[in-house]
Amino acid sequence: MHRPSLPRRSLRAPYLLTPLAIAALSLSLPVAAQESGDLTLPSIGVTATAKRQPKASISGLGDAPAWQQPVQALTFSQDALRDAQVTRLADVTKLDASTSDAYNTVGYWDYLTVRGFALDNAYNYRREGLPISAETRIALDNKAGIELFKGTSGIQAGVSSPGGLVNYLVKRPEGRVRTATFSIDDAGDASTSVDLGDRFGERKEWGLRINAAIEKLKSHIDATDGHRRLAAIAVDRVLVPGHVLEAEVEHSAASQPSIPGFSMLGDTLPSAKDIDPGVNLNHQPWTQPSQFRGTTGTIRLKSDLGQGWRSSVTYGAQYLKSNDRAAFPWGCYPTNSDRYCADGTFDLYDFRSDSESRLNQSLLAQIEGHVTTGTVRHEVGAAILRSTIKTDLHPGWFTPVGKGDISGQFPEMPPAASTPDYDQVDRHERTTELSMRDAMQWGPHWRAWMGLRHSQIRRQVNSNDGSFDTQVIHKTVNTPWAAIGYNVAPQTQAYVSWGEGVEIKYAPRNTANAGAPMPLLKSRQTELGVKGQVNTPHTTQQWSASVFHIARPEGATNADDVYLIDGQSKHIGIEGSWQGRAGAWGWGSSAMVLDAKRENSQFAANKSPVNVPDQLLKVSGSYTFKHPTPVTLQADLVHEGRRWVDVANTTRIPAWNRVDLSLRATQAWDARTVTWRLAVNNVFDTRAWREAPNSFDHIYLFPMAERTITASAQIDF
Repeated sequence: MHRPSLPRRSLRAPYLLTPLAIAALSLSLPVAAQESGDLTLPSIGVTATAKRQPKASISGLGDAPAWQQPVQALTFSQDALRDAQVTRLADVTKLDASTSDAYNTVGYWDYLTVRGFALDNAYNYRREGLPISAETRIALDNKAGIELFKGTSGIQAGVSSPGGLVNYLVKRPEGRVRTATFSIDDAGDASTSVDLGDRFGERKEWGLRINAAIEKLKSHIDATDGHRRLAAIAVDRVLVPGHVLEAEVEHSAASQPSIPGFSMLGDTLPSAKDIDPGVNLNHQPWTQPSQFRGTTGTIRLKSDLGQGWRSSVTYGAQYLKSNDRAAFPWGCYPTNSDRYCADGTFDLYDFRSDSESRLNQSLLAQIEGHVTTGTVRHEVGAAILRSTIKTDLHPGWFTPVGKGDISGQFPEMPPAASTPDYDQVDRHERTTELSMRDAMQWGPHWRAWMGLRHSQIRRQVNSNDGSFDTQVIHKTVNTPWAAIGYNVAPQTQAYVSWGEGVEIKYAPRNTANAGAPMPLLKSRQTELGVKGQVNTPHTTQQWSASVFHIARPEGATNADDVYLIDGQSKHIGIEGSWQGRAGAWGWGSSAMVLDAKRENSQFAANKSPVNVPDQLLKVSGSYTFKHPTPVTLQADLVHEGRRWVDVANTTRIPAWNRVDLSLRATQAWDARTVTWRLAVNNVFDTRAWREAPNSFDHIYLFPMAERTITASAQIDF
């Protein structure tokens, strides 16, 4: 409930014409391939063939095996997401120990922390490798997978916070696909989706993929009924052998009340066992749902240039509209502004920010290939990215309307008056980024990597209320990255890497200079790791271990309530992962221990950050019974350590454990294959505080969702 948006005027027309332009372009080009043999699609980037792979195309390190890449990254395929009952990005936190919640609730968009840093929803998300805004509900029905890159990403992304990157992979035409999926849970949530695809033409030069989904949204929390829908289409055409034109577009919409969190009661941390997780504090007769609509698409020309050289040119655009609304609990005036009253009451506000709009456009051209100089082989690449982000927010409402109570039983209150009282900030950002990289190999053991991204950044900021003059800022910044690796054993590499990242930050809402742009923040990371792979006739295993150190400048408010850059945070952590399969057994596990501290601040407490667990463990194991029909039993254990609740570090929420179980069975049905899935999340109905984020400098507590049973059927025709 606190983000800027963008003008609807500048891109809607060209964006919505994108599919027509693609079709016209493909029809106007000669199909010289009709005079040649079979048509082929060039391979560019990484295609996920396994359910879970320890590498990601967004890392920009090509097709080398995962154990040869000096980064920590993961790709989760659609099957892996389905098996783990992942229906939104927030659910990915159960799959890897480097990730955790950062303000995840029913009815709102998702936030993640990676390595203890919250990802910025405006800058740390990619779709098909292009920047997008994640300040919306992103559907997964038409996604082939999700990539997770961990750590400082200056060479991969330019502007981004230091935790990492998330990249969504869109389903593309890949032959005949006929799939229908039906799902329902015991809270009443029900969804239906279809996935259709094929190739057409004399030599299969045309490809088509269509996805559609509808869902009735409902949870175990009171009064959270909503709905969502998705429609997506992807096409491609082989122009000549090795040259493919691709295009895709999706439209999605979701509407559901968002659920605020609980909080500290004065100086007391309430027990999660005494709180009903089904209580909805956003429950007034005038409460309206949060609504999100988005249209996103790309057009790309991929070319195999021969002799190991490949290129691609991609244009992408995203247009978002949203209405962010809630009866929102905040503080206990005049006693506390960052928590609820000791007796369980709180001040209730009518929050509304209607007609927010966001517009992202980007054009990416890249080329990669290999050259040899003497005895050294170079895998080189270069790219140029031009992107714009426009946000347009109108004045809204954040108006006190009365008192509420954590029991959820509080009297009806009138909504705020019709005159807005909440001023916001419009932003327009434009970046031009040039990146170059070189991966070198000396003999069978040594490898080295070097890269540099040069970014030119233009920022323009306007306040709704005229509290400051329009500001236009031009900055240029370079973010280097380097690594060196040595094969210490067969299919085992030790490496050390160092890199920088840069991020854009604005003064928070509740400060004297709210919305004012801050200087560019440069973060730095050093990482030492080892990665390996074992393949035998009976088992396949992949493992890694790493130690990282990340330093990042931080902001604080001085005595005059002016927000400025003050001190830095340091995150030092140890990560490990191990996954594999041996016969009928499969497993995946990861762990992270993190020491996060703030240092050298004059105006803020030099303490540990809030809502960052000190240790995490995610373990998954499965066994497949092959007779009489294939049945897979899977168990997942999620452990998250203690988190600080307040910036003074006086109170922590306890560590918690959750166990999930699932069953997957596959059976033949005439010419069809049916995959049945039955899942129980939070098997033991554990009551615990799942996370403790601060929003608007206010402490919130979100309980773990109660036990949920989900059943689904996937029919492949």
